[in-house]
Amino acid sequence: MRRQQRGLRDGLLAAIGLATVTLLAFPPTAAGASSALPSFYSVPAGVSSKAPGSLLKSEKIAAPGLDGTAYRVMYVSTDEQGKSVPVTGVVLVPKAVAPSGGYPVVTWAHGTNGMADQCAPSLAPFSTDLSEPIANQLLAQGWAITASDYQGEGTPPGELPYLVGDLSGRNTIDIVSAARHLAVAHTSSTYIVWGHSEGGQTAMFAWHLGPSYGSKNGLHMVGTVAGAPPSQFAYIYDALQTSPYRFYLFMAAAGYNIAYGNRAAPLTAVLTRTAMGLLPDLKKGCFNYLESTLDKYSMAQLVKTNPFNLSSWKVLLTKNDPASFSANDIPLLIYQGGADEQIPVVSTQLLAQHLCSQGQDLERWIYPGQSHAGVVPVAAPDLVHWMADRFAGDPDPDPYQPTGEAGVQVTTCPS
Repeated sequence: MRRQQRGLRDGLLAAIGLATVTLLAFPPTAAGASSALPSFYSVPAGVSSKAPGSLLKSEKIAAPGLDGTAYRVMYVSTDEQGKSVPVTGVVLVPKAVAPSGGYPVVTWAHGTNGMADQCAPSLAPFSTDLSEPIANQLLAQGWAITASDYQGEGTPPGELPYLVGDLSGRNTIDIVSAARHLAVAHTSSTYIVWGHSEGGQTAMFAWHLGPSYGSKNGLHMVGTVAGAPPSQFAYIYDALQTSPYRFYLFMAAAGYNIAYGNRAAPLTAVLTRTAMGLLPDLKKGCFNYLESTLDKYSMAQLVKTNPFNLSSWKVLLTKNDPASFSANDIPLLIYQGGADEQIPVVSTQLLAQHLCSQGQDLERWIYPGQSHAGVVPVAAPDLVHWMADRFAGDPDPDPYQPTGEAGVQVTTCPS
């Protein structure tokens, strides 16, 4: 048993990624570029007095290849202090006539794309990890889609609180409520969460919040699909120090400071003077810009101490790691590529084992040979089948065997 656990730990320490997926096509932008966003992104007065899930505004947007109608929305969610904040996103509506009670909803959680206003996926919805072909697969089932930008992308103040899971989880749930107030969307209160990578972490947090926060406004979560969700953060930290993705730690430090403030997440305790001087760059562009700007710095140039050695930072990192979750009654599917080069397969194995030990009904599908992002289109038809079974109220764990490719490794709990 000790030898097996050491092997699992070594596998985690060999990981080279934390939470990225498909990169956005937005070009690097200049400081202050948020002022150049379309007028839709201007925030109306009075948001602080409105309840989470309120719809602030909407507009129809062009989507020529979409088998449905697309709307950009601004709605209300909550920050880490419980204050109402504006968030933007999109709502996609099928062409088919809505059933009695409205369209079931799949709420999509996006992956890493940056932290600035101009990185908002709603600016160009299908240049992100929610591709048009995948959106069309969902719409063909007669399901509406909601997709949050997350707080900080598209709306001020500040940048995205990167990898703050309960915040993005609430954002992903509240857009389902907001869609209920968009009369032309005809959505129901029944929904499923789906996200990949950083979005997988968001999906896990939305699942965790489902029985409490997620049940507000009459919503009913019937399942969650988490693709390659990052967890086991303490082990992954060491691997990031020499990986091309070490700037994720810089992003996460800034994100936690945005969410929790200077007292709970003091940046000067973990970042070097050089890194502190680079903080304004988070506003200047999206993933490609940040990668080209920050990758040239070594870990020692950016981070001066392991945050897990500082009690305040360790508390926040643990709080945002799904590894500590308990079981609930919402069906959960975790999937991943067997050749994932960013999130180690063993990390989702440990996550699943932990949840199984808590009594969770859970399935885990591993697609052999598939990469981190490459697994998504391969697995999508299987995931759609699983979601259809959840909307139909079929038993879970689902007896369905995925067919996206030969040899998919399927584990369930209880087995």
